[in-house]
Amino acid sequence: MTGDARAFWLRAPGEGELRPVALAPPGPGEVLVRARYSGVSRGTETLVFTGRVPADQYATMRAPFQEGDFPAPVKYGYLSVGTVEEGPAELRGRTVFCLHPHQTAYVVPADAVVVVPDRVPAARAVLAGTVETAVNALWDAAPLVGDRATVLGGGMVGCCVAAVLARFPGVHVELVDADPARAGVAAALGVDFALPADAASDRDLVVHASASAEGLQRALDLLRPERSVLELSWYGDRPVTLALGGAFHSKRLGIRSSQVGTVSPRRADRSYADRLALALDLLADPVFDALLTGRSRFADLPDVLDRLASGRLPALCHLITYDEE
Repeated sequence: MTGDARAFWLRAPGEGELRPVALAPPGPGEVLVRARYSGVSRGTETLVFTGRVPADQYATMRAPFQEGDFPAPVKYGYLSVGTVEEGPAELRGRTVFCLHPHQTAYVVPADAVVVVPDRVPAARAVLAGTVETAVNALWDAAPLVGDRATVLGGGMVGCCVAAVLARFPGVHVELVDADPARAGVAAALGVDFALPADAASDRDLVVHASASAEGLQRALDLLRPERSVLELSWYGDRPVTLALGGAFHSKRLGIRSSQVGTVSPRRADRSYADRLALALDLLADPVFDALLTGRSRFADLPDVLDRLASGRLPALCHLITYDEE
């Protein structure tokens, strides 16, 4: 046996625990990865933690190396960075990113890991999966030089979109969130900030990521005529109610969904691997460190997820460390 590992499992909605895992030696074409960091994707993972994945989305929401089924027991997560200890010579000793649940060590196919560029710190690399979502969203949105753009929702996904969008020439980006504390994050990302009531209107592009009906309604209000909100929020089992009796029809507005499960049809020439490699390349920019807002030991993960889900622990991306293993 290669050795034992431990993994985080959702035992029941709202109840997490660490379970032992027996690891077999990696076979041909496989690698053994020793985890260094993982990231908690606060929006999606807290919905999973509280058992709010709709039954008709169980298959769609499966993570690549998930075990168990929704609502529980289930082993879930997808932002892991570690070191390859065994496997092909070209990967041994390399820092890699993998869409794997929170686990101290794991054996996966070699093509399931992506080497983290030397210029990207291992801790920052946990954001790769979320920056990948932002890349796909902006492939869908296709912003133009000089656009006036708003990202409504200053969570992990919204901030990643704002950070990438700010790189476009001549694009003016405003991050909108109900939490005034997000102003500091916006400044670190190099974008403007506004509370929802003060947000600029007549926008060429609005990306919505607040996961609230109020946020989506405000996103529609901010659009100029003949434009669409790009919807990135995932609401789980919560219904969404909108007031579409006002300017929605007269301004010929729209709502377009985007999600990372498929590569944007606007970039049919790119693969999933291309998209993830681009996300890791973008993470060479230290501006993304502003999104790592706390860290905890892996042993504390059950309590961390409970506090994140209840709102007692505010965070964008909460970093999990494995140094004690």
